[in-house]
Amino acid sequence: QVQLGESGGGSVQVGGSLNLSCATSGNTLNNFCMGWFRQAPGKEREGVAAIFPDGEAEYVDSVKGRFTISRDNRRNTLYLQMNSLKPEDTAMYYCAAKSRISCSMRRGTLMGPDYWGQGTQVTVSS
Repeated sequence: QVQLGESGGGSVQVGGSLNLSCATSGNTLNNFCMGWFRQAPGKEREGVAAIFPDGEAEYVDSVKGRFTISRDNRRNTLYLQMNSLKPEDTAMYYCAAKSRISCSMRRGTLMGPDYWGQGTQVTVSS
């Protein structure tokens, strides 16, 4: 079991930056593979980035070079640094976790998460 809580969302203009955080509790972050997902109005939820406990990370093509996923296992916190934001990045952003025993990622998507946060809204305006 692990509880996830996102923060750091907000409204920015095109080209701006935001740094999302996902605080975890109830377990040790090192026990999990982690991912960030987003869901825009009227669209399906999509994987944005994923990271293994050792720091190996993957990104969806649309955010490569702009977003950076990282984790601080000692502070039990996951991050998503988002730079050069575009209007199409507007979405609710969620962090997710899956036990490291059985986790995998594909093209920036953490496969089959077991735990989800409540989400934080990111709005990018032109």
